[in-house]
Amino acid sequence: MEIFYSKDIEGGYLHLDEEESAHCVRVLRHRPGDEIAVTDGKGNLLWCTLTEASPKAAVARIERKQEGFGTHPYRLTLAVCPTKNNERYEWMAEKATEIAVDAIVPVIGDRSERKVFKTDRLKRLVLSAAKQSLKGVVPQVQEPVSVCDFIDAAPDGALKLIAYCFEGEKLSIKEALEQSPTSDVVVLIGPEGDFSAREVEKALKAGFKPVHLGDSRLRTETAAIASAMAVYLKYMD
Repeated sequence: MEIFYSKDIEGGYLHLDEEESAHCVRVLRHRPGDEIAVTDGKGNLLWCTLTEASPKAAVARIERKQEGFGTHPYRLTLAVCPTKNNERYEWMAEKATEIAVDAIVPVIGDRSERKVFKTDRLKRLVLSAAKQSLKGVVPQVQEPVSVCDFIDAAPDGALKLIAYCFEGEKLSIKEALEQSPTSDVVVLIGPEGDFSAREVEKALKAGFKPVHLGDSRLRTETAAIASAMAVYLKYMD
């Protein structure tokens, strides 16, 4: 099943951007009258008839809408410090999208080796992964913020979790999920050098619960994927 994406929807018609149009018309050779499936990135799958097969600006008429396509019964925000090797972070975002995530936030920590992070390429990769894995919701890739600013802005009503390497009593993510009444989950993952003491202290004071991911020492991107899978398995069991 091939899925296209459009955010330009109005009056019963939608327009594909140049990249989506080229893939639809040049690569897949769709012609006027063909049926195509288009996601709006918000959980709706739109079944359409192609009316203008332009490789730069294809247009389709919406015939019917399938709500709740490729969605999941929770909201997950992964706030993850960018890795020194950018490809590892991109791999994390792609695989988290395939599992199920709603927002990916690059957070810059006190010990982060990468202090500058551009999101344009990541947004394209996430969109591609969402279409490939039949997700109706395209994860939001937010602009980078500091760890401390993210902690300050984290919603009060969410289950807020932080994974770090410091000693101390911690729950597993599974235990934290089972004890929480909310399905809005935020997981904060640090850089290669872990969070600083002040970041951990600030997070705990702000209501973040310390969690562990087992006995293995995981890389940043692996910890993020393990967290996403733990939430997925809890709700999809």
